[in-house]
Amino acid sequence: MVTHVPAEAHGDERGALIAFVEAQRGAVRRAVLGLTDEAAASRPSASELSVSGLVKHVAECELNWLRMAQQRPNERARTQETWGEGFHLADGETVAGVLAFWDGVAKETDEFIRTVPSLDDTFPLPEAPWFPKEGAVSMRWLMLHLVEEIARHAGHADIVRESLDGKNAFDLVAMERGYSGQS
Repeated sequence: MVTHVPAEAHGDERGALIAFVEAQRGAVRRAVLGLTDEAAASRPSASELSVSGLVKHVAECELNWLRMAQQRPNERARTQETWGEGFHLADGETVAGVLAFWDGVAKETDEFIRTVPSLDDTFPLPEAPWFPKEGAVSMRWLMLHLVEEIARHAGHADIVRESLDGKNAFDLVAMERGYSGQS
């Protein structure tokens, strides 16, 4: 879970894109650091969002984009009726379980991007009012979009976490690294 994204090795565009996606994954993952499942599921603000729900949503969102890029069916596809279930833990789900699921998705995304023949390769976008008709995007676009998507939800998670216990992103980085905040 990096906070500073190191410069890529010369010419390693794939590595750079993966590193920026991983930096945003880390920001979302840190939002649940030190919380019980119950606390992570709470909604302390006017929003319907919880930090555990955000973790689940981002993990499922990354899987959805990966499956589109692979041009394979998404085994966790949501429908209009089940969309809301992607924003909270269901019975039997835990933060640890969702994080483990996301670890697998992240590993698969990283391996896919490392092995795809070219970042210029494209895949079709699904039919939706927010996508261009018969649109397609590149693997490079996919990775930049994952940075954008995960970062947006990292910001949501920051606000929800700070509303829970006052811990901000810097506090969570310090916690993760074992700093107590005392001199």
